[in-house]
Amino acid sequence: MHDPEEADDVEQPDWAGPLATAYDSALAHLTGLPDRPVGAGASLEELHTALGGPLPEGPDDPAKVVAALAAAAAPGLVASPSGRYFGFVVGGASPAALAADWLTAAWDQNAGLHVLGPAAAVTEQVVGGWLTELLGLPAGASVGFVTGVQMANFTGLAAARHEMLRRAGWDVEADGLAGAPRLRVLAGEQRHDTIDRALRFLGLGRSAVEPVASDDQGRMRADALREALRRGSGPAIVCAQVGNVNSGAIDPVGEICELAREAGAWVHVDGAFGLWAAASPRLRPLVAGVELADSWATDAHKWLNVPYDSGLALCAHPEAHRAAMGVRASYLIHGNEGERDPLDYNPEFSRRARGFAVHAAIRALGRGGIAELVERCCALAGRAADQLAAHDDVELLNEVVLNQVLVRFRAADGDHDGHTRRVVQRVQRDGTCWLSGTTWRGQAAMRISVSNWSTDEHDVDQSVRAILRCAAARY
Repeated sequence: MHDPEEADDVEQPDWAGPLATAYDSALAHLTGLPDRPVGAGASLEELHTALGGPLPEGPDDPAKVVAALAAAAAPGLVASPSGRYFGFVVGGASPAALAADWLTAAWDQNAGLHVLGPAAAVTEQVVGGWLTELLGLPAGASVGFVTGVQMANFTGLAAARHEMLRRAGWDVEADGLAGAPRLRVLAGEQRHDTIDRALRFLGLGRSAVEPVASDDQGRMRADALREALRRGSGPAIVCAQVGNVNSGAIDPVGEICELAREAGAWVHVDGAFGLWAAASPRLRPLVAGVELADSWATDAHKWLNVPYDSGLALCAHPEAHRAAMGVRASYLIHGNEGERDPLDYNPEFSRRARGFAVHAAIRALGRGGIAELVERCCALAGRAADQLAAHDDVELLNEVVLNQVLVRFRAADGDHDGHTRRVVQRVQRDGTCWLSGTTWRGQAAMRISVSNWSTDEHDVDQSVRAILRCAAARY
């Protein structure tokens, strides 16, 4: 039995000093976001000088260490939590989610087994139920909390690999892929690279992909999928995309699921950000039929605005999910009846308890708040697109169906690609906002992604003015 008198004799470490220093530095960073340039300001050499030096030989005061780290890193930080950060579909961290993530670090729970952190395991189980209800997915779908959509796609496709080969009479977990029936993977021409990378990790290889023709917005063509399914035979996985990373376009996922079911194929949905459209009654028709798929991948650190890293792998077939991910070992203490071991649903053994921040984000927003957040970001993307497209030298390249905007800048000398790339670089240097360039259908483009809970009309209007100013510059 614990003796409280013995605890009085134990020397307590100084938690208050370093944590207070971290709090002050974090608060200064967050409250300063509206006034600072959005891009990083330090050069590579400056960062190496500030953060480098010889290996420390002895201990140092923790509060001083934290203060020095904050000061050295600050010039090299990107203000990605800013309402004027529009790059790479990056969301900010909402206050409740950030605070819960701080608690997650302080609690330091290993979320691998129920016994290692019962609160962490139960939180993930509860949040899984909330997510399936919120996104309109089948009740009872299993959920794995992973780093991001790269590993969520890996997890969903691992479950698909297991199930499709099981139906073909092959145990891939026991026997590997040597001698296994060939798996067909049908995916749109405009799929995200994380699909190909996941297939590499799974030993299927990029050559397993049979590209399916897409339309001018990057949506998989259902008629092309029908023909592709007819051309081949054997176990098949169809990868649909809900939210093209450039255009935001959404595959006709309902039709895709119906065609795949007729062919006996598994459907995996890469919905990194676009799956959150299902949380909005107004936008849900865009993803009609998504609930008919077999697995889904999405990010909480995008539109739910949970701190990095936080991805979600969901599966309508928990038994296939567990078969692909689960593990048993004599030294592990596995959960009893009703106790969920998280490691049965993701590729990691030890990991941080990501469910707490997701729990806090959903609690703080509620169903209505999440729908409003998604709809507001889409409306702000449309606002930016309308303002930019109103100028003669700006060409809007996509149908703005979600939160993605693609624009191109026309040059008097005809070098539209070069001019567009220069405008992107000027905007990044300007610091008013930050966005990225891309190549869309063989043309250079500026990509604007509105994914942050704090972005408002003022942020958009101020950013558009900066973009047009940079486009008009002749330097």
